[in-house]
Amino acid sequence: VFASLLFFSFSFALADQEVQLTIKDNRFIPEEIKVKADTKIKLIIKNEDKTAEEFESAALRQEKIIRGGGSITLNIRPLKPGTYEFMGEFHPETARGRLIVE
Repeated sequence: VFASLLFFSFSFALADQEVQLTIKDNRFIPEEIKVKADTKIKLIIKNEDKTAEEFESAALRQEKIIRGGGSITLNIRPLKPGTYEFMGEFHPETARGRLIVE
């Protein structure tokens, strides 16, 4: 079991695409990200605000708090073409975005 977990973790370290996302003034910059279908994605989110934000996406099956001034890395499984919405749970009226898979 440990060997399979290690292989799984290592396989995600070899993401096909790396994407940067910034939180500033309670907004995601850019609000729209385009990536290729059927590839592993390493999503790096940097929070430039002083307050925490929670990245949440039911479509991507991701939910993670990013402290103010901090950053996180999310490994996203290969996705089929489509639009995958995400938001900042603490500021849902302004912190919205979408991942467009082509």
